[in-house]
Amino acid sequence: VCTFQTISGTGAVHLGALFLARFHPHRPTLYLSNPTWANHHQIFTNVGFSLANYPYFSPKTKGLDFDGMLDALRSAPAGSVIILHACAHNPTGVDLTQDQWKEVAALMRDRNHFPFFDCAYQGFASGDLSRDAWAIRYFVEQGFELCIAQSFAKNFGLYGERTGAFHFVSAPGVEAGKASQNISSQLAILQRSEISNPPAYGARIASRILNDPELFAQWEDDLRTMSGRIAEMRRGLRQRLEAKGTPGTWDHITNQIGMFSFTGLTEAQVKVLRDKWHVYMTKNGRISMAGLNTHNLDYFAEALDSVVRETL
Repeated sequence: VCTFQTISGTGAVHLGALFLARFHPHRPTLYLSNPTWANHHQIFTNVGFSLANYPYFSPKTKGLDFDGMLDALRSAPAGSVIILHACAHNPTGVDLTQDQWKEVAALMRDRNHFPFFDCAYQGFASGDLSRDAWAIRYFVEQGFELCIAQSFAKNFGLYGERTGAFHFVSAPGVEAGKASQNISSQLAILQRSEISNPPAYGARIASRILNDPELFAQWEDDLRTMSGRIAEMRRGLRQRLEAKGTPGTWDHITNQIGMFSFTGLTEAQVKVLRDKWHVYMTKNGRISMAGLNTHNLDYFAEALDSVVRETL
């Protein structure tokens, strides 16, 4: 494994994209989930990748389109690069189960696909760092060569300090050590020409916490508190909407996980929420659950109920 500090998760994704674009022998098609973090498209397009999508979110169920995902990965050209959200999928909040991850890994092994994990919300999905990294560790255990973009922006509260890391895991074998050295040397050249050196302040904070058992335990406890509060807001919103009899089904709010929820609202409904109620979310209906609290939850539920009824 070789690791480089980056300018948060965005810098990690960019460094990985640049490295694969420069050194992957076949310049494969790169597959993104539909939908995905909007910046993924720009980052990978800017370094020359041809992009394709694999189905992920089902508007009908407001959950995972797992069959569609598998079909797309099965039909993708062998050796494609597949971008995978490690946990707390952005923007949908819909994650795979461990059994589903195992199916994806087996299929990707069979098709010789290259996994590229984006890990931006570790600790925000379940509140458990190990559980949120389970998919990555499973793929490594299965002997995949892969890379990981890791952000410390949200889980350390260091968004303004731009703290992150890029990891490249070489395939196991007698040449793994040499391969890792070669990859590390090329990443160092790319990193030097891109940003020279990443910021030190946020990295020192993260390092201090990660290497101090007492601080690490406190941090883990804080993550459990934060993820628990978000889950509480999910339950509270669903309860309020169901109590009001808001048209539609709202179980997806509690089935989804992490900071974001894909509400299922249309762009027109989002506009009414903004113009009439001064409630703001992205046009695709994604809301930050972390922005809800006990003081605004009733207001948001009332606004959502009103807009859904008005636009039936």
